[in-house]
Amino acid sequence: MDFAELEVSEGLRWCWNVWPCSGKEAEAEAMVIPLAIMCCPLSPVPDLSLLPHAPLPCAACNALLNPYARLDVVSNVWTCPFCFRLNALPPSYHHHPHPHPQHSLPAELFPTHTCVEYILPPPTGLYAIAHPHPSPLSLPPAPAFLFVLDTSIPLEELTSLKAAIAQSLSLLPDNALVGLVSFGSQVHVHDLSFTHNFLKSIVFHGERELPIDRIQELLGISCKPQNLKQGGINRFLAPFPDCAFNFTAILDELHPDFVRQVSRARPQRATGAALAIAVSLLKSCLSNTGSRILLFVGGPGTVGPGKVVNTNLEESMRTHKDLTNKSARHFYRAEKFYKGMKDCLISIGAVLDLFACSLDQVGVYEIRSAVEVSGGLLVLAETFGSDEFRISLQRLFASDSEGCLKMCFNATIEIIATQKVKICGALGPCSSTSKKSKSVSDKQIGIGGTNTWRLCTLTEKTHLAFLFEVTSQLATSSQPGNAFIIQFITKYQKCNGQMRVRVTTTARRWIDGSQVGQLIGGFDQEAAAAIVSRLVIYKAMKEDIGEVIRWLDNLLIGFASKFGDYNKEDPDSFRLSSSLSLFPQLMFYLRRSQFLQVSRNTPDETAFFWLMLNREGVTGSVVMIQPTLLSYTLDGPPVPVSLDMSSIKSHSILLFDSFFHIVVHTGLTIAQWRKLGYHEDPCHENFRKLLEAPVLHAQSLLAERNPLPKFIECDQHTSQARFLLAKLNPSVTHKSEHIGDSDFLFTDDVSLEAFIAHLQELAVKDGFL
Repeated sequence: MDFAELEVSEGLRWCWNVWPCSGKEAEAEAMVIPLAIMCCPLSPVPDLSLLPHAPLPCAACNALLNPYARLDVVSNVWTCPFCFRLNALPPSYHHHPHPHPQHSLPAELFPTHTCVEYILPPPTGLYAIAHPHPSPLSLPPAPAFLFVLDTSIPLEELTSLKAAIAQSLSLLPDNALVGLVSFGSQVHVHDLSFTHNFLKSIVFHGERELPIDRIQELLGISCKPQNLKQGGINRFLAPFPDCAFNFTAILDELHPDFVRQVSRARPQRATGAALAIAVSLLKSCLSNTGSRILLFVGGPGTVGPGKVVNTNLEESMRTHKDLTNKSARHFYRAEKFYKGMKDCLISIGAVLDLFACSLDQVGVYEIRSAVEVSGGLLVLAETFGSDEFRISLQRLFASDSEGCLKMCFNATIEIIATQKVKICGALGPCSSTSKKSKSVSDKQIGIGGTNTWRLCTLTEKTHLAFLFEVTSQLATSSQPGNAFIIQFITKYQKCNGQMRVRVTTTARRWIDGSQVGQLIGGFDQEAAAAIVSRLVIYKAMKEDIGEVIRWLDNLLIGFASKFGDYNKEDPDSFRLSSSLSLFPQLMFYLRRSQFLQVSRNTPDETAFFWLMLNREGVTGSVVMIQPTLLSYTLDGPPVPVSLDMSSIKSHSILLFDSFFHIVVHTGLTIAQWRKLGYHEDPCHENFRKLLEAPVLHAQSLLAERNPLPKFIECDQHTSQARFLLAKLNPSVTHKSEHIGDSDFLFTDDVSLEAFIAHLQELAVKDGFL
């Protein structure tokens, strides 16, 4: 079964593409790998049908009309495949008889239309008054972008930051609202409506934590829609064409703010206060209309709410060891503050994008919850002049073929499932709406207790993982061979204010759980690895890393013991089907990845890695877990090679992709030929093309991703080669007996071969750690 092709047509990847119809056989202990689906709500489905009317819901369960519904053309009624309720078709769906019945079907009932999208008409008249979504008084034609700039940075950095922001402004829609807040030791909310030759701003003390109503009072704004024009709108948030000159003038006049308590101290930086004021401004003016806060930070917060370190340089930034020992002085108070900001962002439907550019940590680990749940972009770079920052900011404002920004707002995703299927929860950039249905399970995993989740923003690359369970209740339709159905209903607002509904209805087959062969045939190894990696992160945020690794090891041992073919107590007899053999290898690389070996990174880097993995799709997740390696030689086209020390050859060029780093690693012989200038000789045209091919391929990979990965070109035995060596399977180490002239690693890590051998020994004994 080609699971990638199914993903193209549905936007879904299932861990198990067949489910046991018995609740006992489908329990987590029996299946080992959970029943889960990786969903991309706005996946770019080819030939997607756009229907210019509202969807037709079932009167009982709210499921929408879909190809699995039964239609009675005589009575003009349809039967819901979820609750079996009869529903009447409205007059607009009635069609005249046709010689070919399929031509008279509503578009939603075509067998090929399992994924359709509705363009909702704008609310008018009494409906608009009774169902504001949102209120037309406050709905802008395009979203608002509130720029929050850190000025406690050197002049060179501030100059690069201002240039990047000025360049990004040209990418905004003409009618977008913009606002500007700058902060150092104090927070300045800049007034964009000034008409004289002087600039005006409202200044807040950076050390004070003020309630929202007090901030509104100081800003002179009201949250009442009829007073917005005299308040925040057109003063602190204004259409960019109307305030372009003022905005640019204010931006040009920003200067570094270096207020220090003593010499050689960290700058006073009120990051938390600036974010709180920005959230309050949006809550007062543009609640639930689509907005983004772009927070640019060049160092850690040192004063006021959300402080992560003191200004005194004698106090160092917290490490993972400090977090484990609970000796990080400011962590818990800062984390609590930013979780409060997260709740505010969710309540107003605003997105927080964080651009952290510093050689030191800035407190991303504390802010991560607000960025992750709101679906914002997180960029870590060393300077504001780097390509990683500048290009990532530009790509945030990318437009589609219609000239509309590739970002959507105020989305909800609802799941309707067959009666025996219960929803346990979701993992990803979403929050619970607390809406429940009969399909909600008592067992909660991740964000559970609901069948509807809210997303502040949504793109074509946003992925959510949903986990399910099968109950033991009796149902005539849940017999082996019969189908069960799950429907995903995604409602969202496009950047131009248009409301749409994407409906994806998918079906799979029940099987007898004792038929292990059928289960194995429907197992998607890559999807399972992506789901398990999200579960690992979910646990790592709450538990000790050592316990998480132990849980992962036991899961893998149980998987091998359940689905392996072996003789009891005989490790040499152990075999795994080709449909399963890749999964243990992926778990080996997950164990030694930056997601679990956190001591090798700073807490800020760990937060970044966790956030990226928790929203990426199956393909990207697998690359993060087990990077890809391509070998380029003069003997032929590039070929994939194993992620192993043996793949390093002096006469080859390796293209390494770990999602976060893309490395072009040139072998020793090739590097010597390049230094001798062979590629400049017309007689060695093939050698020149060999040098160019991996770089061109790397550029194509860089063009696909945001944030921009770090691109590295290095030669064998140079310091930059460590980015590749750190990820390779240590099959040859300094302890190996026969090293010869091959490269080797100084490491005590076990190799993949030793790991698999130990797994086999434990699996045949049903051993657990």
